[in-house]
Amino acid sequence: MQKLSWWMQCLVLRTLPGSLLRREGYRIIQVSGSGVDDREEAMPLRPNSLPLPAGGTFKSCWSGNFCSAGTLAMTVIIVLLMHSCLDSWPASSHKKNWQQIFVESIDNNSISNHLKQITKEPHVAGTSENFKTADYVESNFKTYGLNAHHKDYNVLLTYPLHRSVVLTQPNHEPIKLLLNEEAVAGDPYSNNSNIIPTFHAYAPSGNASAEVIYANYGALEDFQKLAQLGVKVEGAIVIAKYGMIYRGDIVENAAQAGAVAVVIYSDPLDYGNNGTEGYYPDSQWLPPSGVQRGSVFRGIGDPLTPGWASETDAERLSVDDPSAQMPRIPSLPISAEDALPILRSLEGPVAPSEWQGALNLSEYKLGRGPGRLDISYVANQTVTSIRNVFATIKGSKEPDRLVLLGNHRDAWTFGAVDPNSGTAALLELARVIGKLMEEGWRPHRSIVLCSWDAEEYALIGSTEWVEQNIDILGASAVAYLNVDFGVAGPGFNAAASPQLDELLIEITKQVTDPDDVKQSLYTSWVASSNKTTPTIDRLGGGGSDYAAFLQHAGVPSMDISFGADYSVYHSTFDNYNWMAKFGDPLFRRHVSVTSVWGLLALRLADDKVLPMKYEKYASELYSYALAINSGLSSSEAPKSITVAPLFSAIKDLHLSTYQLTDELNILEQEGLEKLSELSSDLLYSRRELNDRLLRAERAFLDSDGIPGASWYKHLVYGPVPNDNYGSLSFPAIWGTIHEATGNGNSALNATKWAAVQHEVYRSARVTRRASLVLRGKLT
Repeated sequence: MQKLSWWMQCLVLRTLPGSLLRREGYRIIQVSGSGVDDREEAMPLRPNSLPLPAGGTFKSCWSGNFCSAGTLAMTVIIVLLMHSCLDSWPASSHKKNWQQIFVESIDNNSISNHLKQITKEPHVAGTSENFKTADYVESNFKTYGLNAHHKDYNVLLTYPLHRSVVLTQPNHEPIKLLLNEEAVAGDPYSNNSNIIPTFHAYAPSGNASAEVIYANYGALEDFQKLAQLGVKVEGAIVIAKYGMIYRGDIVENAAQAGAVAVVIYSDPLDYGNNGTEGYYPDSQWLPPSGVQRGSVFRGIGDPLTPGWASETDAERLSVDDPSAQMPRIPSLPISAEDALPILRSLEGPVAPSEWQGALNLSEYKLGRGPGRLDISYVANQTVTSIRNVFATIKGSKEPDRLVLLGNHRDAWTFGAVDPNSGTAALLELARVIGKLMEEGWRPHRSIVLCSWDAEEYALIGSTEWVEQNIDILGASAVAYLNVDFGVAGPGFNAAASPQLDELLIEITKQVTDPDDVKQSLYTSWVASSNKTTPTIDRLGGGGSDYAAFLQHAGVPSMDISFGADYSVYHSTFDNYNWMAKFGDPLFRRHVSVTSVWGLLALRLADDKVLPMKYEKYASELYSYALAINSGLSSSEAPKSITVAPLFSAIKDLHLSTYQLTDELNILEQEGLEKLSELSSDLLYSRRELNDRLLRAERAFLDSDGIPGASWYKHLVYGPVPNDNYGSLSFPAIWGTIHEATGNGNSALNATKWAAVQHEVYRSARVTRRASLVLRGKLT
């Protein structure tokens, strides 16, 4: 919009009723329209450096006389234009401190009530109880004045029909394992008859009978150690401990070693604090009968629709199709109580000292046998409906730019920690946003609140939605902010795309530490990191709903929570009673995670220039490249293998970030110098620069994906081979290095080393693409 000439400003000023606010340079001055002589007040509207209008062209305004009736008509038009401009005046001139109002409006009692309501019953994905939670979330979104809707998908889920495990050993009576969690006194939730039996989702039906071997945590290195010790895994049933790696990788590692079935238990060393403090409900620790349910599928999304959305009429693979990547051998989770007689039945070598646990055994032995297990498992595999729920707060200036916040709603049992502490926070965030809207606030960019279903099975709800909407997200998504479990205990944790680090740090400085009101959350976060800066992890693994956004669609992402590992994970005892006694008795940590989550959303939705800093990204890529170079040196790779293309690309990325910083400084200065923030050229410059900031992450995607895991398109961050929870930098390079060095004489393995060099070039190419996006200029 063109700026009004000085004489037009004067005419408008003399005819505006009441009073209004105007700018004088960088100050706000009040201008009256009272009819008294206010020329001294009106004069500053015209910058002192500008000359008066040329004499004779128009009569002076000061006397209040107008030249003609036409001028009066023009005045009326200008008044209307001015009111229109004031309605959209920049936030700093007349709007409230919305961030402060947001934080001060969060209510711990409201969060507690939401958590109690949504965790009344177990609500596994696909069940009627979980559809009730969807209705609850959607109803509350609407109650808070938000535009809400839901989206259903038809996906493959599995449920247990029959489970049996019998232990036999020489000179002993057979022992039929309980495979159930026992109710505990003082916890009414543990008596609920609707709790799903303990099982592994997607474990195939089958029978197995074999001697048992103990495999520690079931990691690849553990099976390699068994081979070194002469313990034969082929044809055996493996017992392993939960912890360290994803349970699906435990099962796959065992299958690769030749095992015919797997049972996994929670050792008191990891889940009972070595038995030193008692067990729930007397302490926070998992009771001896507690069992961790969970999925053992190693893929992402509906197994039958890999890479496309599972709509009603979608193409579907058969369960037996290798592309579905279903688990190959039966598996079941068991309790420490059930694991004890199994491990007691084993002879053979004593397990290494680092493999020992805290069960009532003098020492853990490896087997094989003489104890044998007879396992029988029947699964119900069915295509059924799941439901995602959304609320959209439409942006006032850039409605096509989307800031997405997500949490999953389904749980293996009650889910008071995982995931519904996050659901309660999302609902409270929605309530406070509704309050802000009632007071006149609208985000600059659109905010989308997402309540996902079937995350526990394979991140299904979020993945199907991203696969269906990937083109829109590629064009419009600013960032995805995930909270899976919001609160499991004390201590703030975060993982993020590097360009969001600085924003997160700024936000945590604004939020009070829930466990020490005398300091900021940032201060306690730094202290817990034992460094001068807080620890922010990266999002390479498939641990929660951020995976599809970052790994498949290239949307900058973040995941935040309070507490880390907690003992009652995926068990009956993850309920409101445990949360109220141990996780967050006063629900202050819930308030803090809601505060951080909401402030992140407000900044990303309202900041004129997106708060993304790519300098950190470039610096981290350089450190990753150094690690690769060191890894190649230690592996005695052929001298022809070089990381030079990657170093060169990263140097170019550094230069692009410096140029971007210069552009931001120039743009900020232009914004200060312009009398109107509504200048079309300024708005366009901001929009164009913001587009580069949000799209640079997409440049790190490659359509071929990671070798052996092509769904993962991001070449900078990806999952660790044989551990889907782990995060790895430049995963395609490290994966091929692992392949090349896995067969002894690595220097002679020319084909595999050629693959390493190819992945270095691929990673260099996406890095250069990111540089070009940040520059915003064609070559």
